[in-house]
Amino acid sequence: MKPTDTAEFIGELNAGVFANQIGHALSEVAAGVVDHGKAGVVVLTFNLKRIADSHQVTVNHKLDYKVPTKRGSRSENTALDTPMYVGEGGKLTLFPEAPGADQLFNRDQAPIHAKS
Repeated sequence: MKPTDTAEFIGELNAGVFANQIGHALSEVAAGVVDHGKAGVVVLTFNLKRIADSHQVTVNHKLDYKVPTKRGSRSENTALDTPMYVGEGGKLTLFPEAPGADQLFNRDQAPIHAKS
């Protein structure tokens, strides 16, 4: 079984924007915790749903965070979807690992051959 590369997975969500949002949230919460001496929280949620009868899923990725402030807290959340391929052993990738059964042609059977 090939496990999903977590760093690559996070980096591919929403074309890398989600990873930046996580970094921003972690920094804001950490700064609030140090500045105000109260606990903060960062929560990542992933919901996966199959796309029709394909080897793809829609990954709904959600970021919630709560920053402690002087008189309470401030919170923010964001949620978006990214379609991903499910490869051998359930490995999630942005692009398919190899031509699958649902692909009509392989490179040798392409209807238009490269000019030589």
